Amino acid sequence: MTVVKRKNWDTYFMDIACMVSTRSRCNRRHVGAVLVQGKKLLGTAYNGAPMGVPDCSEAGCMISETVEMEVVDGNEKMVKKQRCIRTIHAEQNLLLFTDRIDREGSTVYVTDEPCWTCANMLANSGIVEIVYYRPYRKDMEKVRAMMASKGIVFRQLESYEPPAETMITVSE
Repeated sequence: MTVVKRKNWDTYFMDIACMVSTRSRCNRRHVGAVLVQGKKLLGTAYNGAPMGVPDCSEAGCMISETVEMEVVDGNEKMVKKQRCIRTIHAEQNLLLFTDRIDREGSTVYVTDEPCWTCANMLANSGIVEIVYYRPYRKDMEKVRAMMASKGIVFRQLESYEPPAETMITVSE
């Protein structure tokens, strides 16, 4: 008798998030997110322009630049950050298309660590855990501090290997 090895739940749900990310048409980053309560999948979403609006692959990225003060090795430093503002993030779409009652006590699996705006929205959504694969260094420290203060489990799947057909090269 052959014993078939099953994926663990983290790998299973992150594989689904990676597959969902393949629907994105963003040139800079494909992100997928799934909402899970217990072991039940309740919703999926990916990043992209609003429905019926030309996306980045059709109309180009709409880049916004900001400058923020950050403390690096004890020194204040001005850091330039670029973001595409044409795209609704996967986490935002997930919150738009799922019900609050389903989010209460749930976990979000997302291919990329949430940005500051998405982290704020998720922190107020009723979820209790965020699991991600790729770090997003631009907002990392303040996002992690907020999640800790809210008591939301926030963890990276460091040894995770996404399905090869789901990954694209992303720019930072």
